[in-house]
Amino acid sequence: MGKFTKWIGAGLGFTLGGPIGAAIGFAIGSFVDGFSEKDLVLEQGEYQQKTSKEKQSAQTQSGDFEMSLLVLASIVIKADGKIDQKELDFVRAQFLRMYGKERANNAFKLFKGVVKQNISSRQVCMQIREHMSHAARLQLLHFLFGIAKADQLVSHKEVEEIRKIAGYLYINNSDYNSIKAMFYNEAENAYKILEITKAATNNQIKAAYRKMVKKYHPDRVQNLGEAHIKGAKEKFQSVQEAYEKIKNERNF
Repeated sequence: MGKFTKWIGAGLGFTLGGPIGAAIGFAIGSFVDGFSEKDLVLEQGEYQQKTSKEKQSAQTQSGDFEMSLLVLASIVIKADGKIDQKELDFVRAQFLRMYGKERANNAFKLFKGVVKQNISSRQVCMQIREHMSHAARLQLLHFLFGIAKADQLVSHKEVEEIRKIAGYLYINNSDYNSIKAMFYNEAENAYKILEITKAATNNQIKAAYRKMVKKYHPDRVQNLGEAHIKGAKEKFQSVQEAYEKIKNERNF
C-alpha cells in the first residue's frame, strides 16, 4: 500500500476505508505483486483506529478526491452497458492534464482495475458526502458530465446514473441542472447555469451571478490541490461566459 500512495503523490484519508477503499484495494491487488486482501484489512484497521480529530483533519485530501473520482467515473462509464474507447481516452486525457504523465499512468492503471468491478454508487456516495465539502462534490459532478459527453453522445442511462449520483451526494436539482447545462448547447442554457429562468430581471441576474461566483470559485476547492483547481476554473469560466452571454443579449 505504501507504493500505491507514493504513486498517487498525495495522502489518503477517508478513502482508505469503506467501499472506496475496498474497490481500490481490489484493483491494486490485480497488478501489484505481493499485495493481498490482508494488507488492505490492516490498512483499514489503522484507518478505523484514528481519532475523530485526526479524521477531521484528514478530510478530502488530493488523493481522496482522486480515488472518489476514479470510482464514480467507473460507474458512469459503464452506465450504458458498454465501455466506450472515447470515454476511456477522455479519462486518461483528464488524468494527464491534471496529474502529469507518471501520476496519470498510475491512476489510469488503477482505473482499469476499478472499472471491472460492480460497485454500489449509493454506498460510495454515502462515504463521500460524509467527508467531502459541497464544493468538492460539485467538482466531482462536473467531471462526470465531461466523461459522459466525451463520445459526443450522452445516453439516457448515463444521464440518469449521474442524476442518481448527484442525489446520493446531496446535490440539489438546481446545482445538478446548472452543471449539466455547461455541457449542452441548448436554448436558455446560460440561464440554467446561473440557476435562474429567462423571466428573471436584470437585477436578479446580477444577484444570481454573484451567488454562482461564490459557489463555484476555485478557492473553495483549494484543499484539493492545484491539479483539481484547474477543473474548478473551467466550471467558474462557464459561469462567467453564461453571464456575459445574457448581458450581451439584454444589453446591460
